[in-house]
Parts: sequence; structure tokens; C-alpha cells
Amino acid sequence: MQRRFGDRLGAINAGVAKDGPFYLFTLRLVPIFPFFVVNLVMALTPLRTSTFYWVSQLGMLPATLVYVNAGREIGRIDSLSGILSPGLLLSFVLLGIFPLIARRPSRS
Repeated sequence: MQRRFGDRLGAINAGVAKDGPFYLFTLRLVPIFPFFVVNLVMALTPLRTSTFYWVSQLGMLPATLVYVNAGREIGRIDSLSGILSPGLLLSFVLLGIFPLIARRPSRS
């Protein structure tokens, strides 16, 4: 697959080579990419299966918690203006900034 589609996988391979686990972690948190697409694409990269598994589990946990909270907030909507509720907006903001917070180096 690498020989045949190497040109199309170039950007993904570069990301995996540079920062494989964090790259996968970030992809897991971005709701634009469905999980099955991430699974298929990552299977074509040189990322180890064990690394893929533990990073996927770690990456899907916060996303699942945020999605459950967002679903709960959506269930509470009783009018069109409820779409902009603070709880719902906070859920999506947290999902968006979580990779940035996780990436930030610790200060010692």
C-alpha cells in the first residue's frame, strides 16, 4: 500500500514519523474525522498496533465524555435559542482546545 499510495499518504506518514501517538490522539479528538476513517488511514501507516490501541483508547475517552455532555445539553434544549447554551458551547470548546492543552509542555 505504501508503494502504491505513498504520494497520498505522504502527509500522514510525515505526521506519524514526527509525532505518531500525539498525531493519532489529535485525530481522535477532531469530530470532523469519523473513527472508521482514522482507523483505515492509520492502518496504512507504520504506527505499531499496541501504540495505536492505547492512544486510541486514551483519545476517545475525553471525546466520549464531551459528546455525552453535549448530548445531555442538547436534550435539555426547549427552544431554538437553547442551542447557544453555555453548557453546550463549553463542551465543544473543550473538545477543540483539549489537544492544545495536552500538547503544552509542562513547566518545571
